[in-house]
Amino acid sequence: MNSVFLGIGTNIGNRFENIQKAKQALSNFSQIVACSSVYETDAWGYTEQAPFLNLVVEMNTSLAPLRLLKQLKKTEKQLGRIKSFRWGPRLIDLDILFYNNRIVRLPLLTIPHKELHNRAFVLVPLAEIAPDYIHPVLNKTVRELLNELTTTEGVIKCE
Repeated sequence: MNSVFLGIGTNIGNRFENIQKAKQALSNFSQIVACSSVYETDAWGYTEQAPFLNLVVEMNTSLAPLRLLKQLKKTEKQLGRIKSFRWGPRLIDLDILFYNNRIVRLPLLTIPHKELHNRAFVLVPLAEIAPDYIHPVLNKTVRELLNELTTTEGVIKCE
């Protein structure tokens, strides 16, 4: 089995329901072993849109990286995601953050996720479940990466 950290985000429709449906769908090809709290976060990239709910799950899967990516894209579509513009609103977004300690550089897939170290909406929930996980490229823990951010403003834990 492969250990994968996955970011989940949503800002369209019933966001809490979207997250639950995504987690249920993930169980068809993985086993979730840890799940962060849910955080409401400001939009990133394109900011003229509704806030997101974000969380991170750790899961085990037998799928290889490209097969996992294909399955995640299929799952997003099954859950109702419609292609939009970059960083635009989305019903569900499933991003591979880490896959074991592997480094993957392919045209369709980059692991570790190339922007995770710059994104509070990823690092805050990731640090909740894996603060000592070491980024295999930057050779820093998730906690260290989080501490290096200039701000985590706009990342609010949901009760």
